[in-house]
Amino acid sequence: MKTLREVPVGSTVRVVKLHGEGAVKRRIMDMGITRGTQVYVRKVAPLGDPIEVTVRSYELSLRKADAGMIEVE
Repeated sequence: MKTLREVPVGSTVRVVKLHGEGAVKRRIMDMGITRGTQVYVRKVAPLGDPIEVTVRSYELSLRKADAGMIEVE
């Protein structure tokens, strides 16, 4: 299992599954990250948190903890 947290900068991946429960999972889905969505990792902050990604033609910053709940391939 590979998560969005482990993806190197400049890579494009596809979301396979969202882990987590309740409000956290719902918040991730509300940001446009759903199964089958293409995600491009643009930048990672110097200390590793947050991660900036492009999803559905817009930029989004995710915490490392949230990115760890997104399984990708």
